[in-house]
Amino acid sequence: MPETYEGKETEGTVLRIERSSFFDGDGFRTVVFLKGCPLRCWWCSAPESQNMQIEGTKEEETRRKIYGRRMTVEEVLKEVRKDSSFYFHSGGGMTLSGGEPLSQPYFSRCLLQQTEREGIDTVVETTFYGDWGDIDSMLHHVSAAYVDLKIMNPEEHKKYCGVDNKKILENLKRTNETNAGFRLVIRVPVIPGINDSEENLHRTGAFAGRLKHLDAVELLPCHSLGAGTYRKLGRPYLLPDLQPPSPEELDRCREILSLYVKRVI
Repeated sequence: MPETYEGKETEGTVLRIERSSFFDGDGFRTVVFLKGCPLRCWWCSAPESQNMQIEGTKEEETRRKIYGRRMTVEEVLKEVRKDSSFYFHSGGGMTLSGGEPLSQPYFSRCLLQQTEREGIDTVVETTFYGDWGDIDSMLHHVSAAYVDLKIMNPEEHKKYCGVDNKKILENLKRTNETNAGFRLVIRVPVIPGINDSEENLHRTGAFAGRLKHLDAVELLPCHSLGAGTYRKLGRPYLLPDLQPPSPEELDRCREILSLYVKRVI
């Protein structure tokens, strides 16, 4: 490995590193989850990823769990490299996720840039809530970007996600201008009663269908697996009665989106 490269000793706050994932991009992947996210989605399944600071659960000392640690780009890469042979044989690689990678833009870019230089496939999972310059720079070092598109109405988006969606939609539109070679996958978390109306689905499909890099729209059925973590962190879970959408509901959503995009998964 090279003795030096840009950002090698730059530190970031990492939530955790998960190996052997097959759900965050193609093939066998190592997923690097960063801490810090500007959104506060009511259904977030990883509330421990939202705050940039290292934090612990509100439990007695013997049961207390700490979320996050400081790591350099090189320390993360040492973990990523351990499974290089599996990436080669499966078409996998590293996925950078969060939280929100754009909350730590320089750390994220340096990590993606060096991983790509070492011949490891790179993917990013992001809300696109960030500065376009940081996004465009990041897109030049990934083979695919998985971008959340939760709610089209800006007031509803602010209510349920903590911020309006103007910046997200503008950044998605600007991907039509970039010369970065990446696949765009729009991810829609299906939250019954919040974003599964026909109006929102039609608006989502029409918007996604105009994105030149679009490869697919992926539906993600919601779940309440993060409810216990909210409790341990001493924070309220705002959707205690949340139920995942039925197969029939997902089919209905898929049919509407398919009017606008070729591939819905």
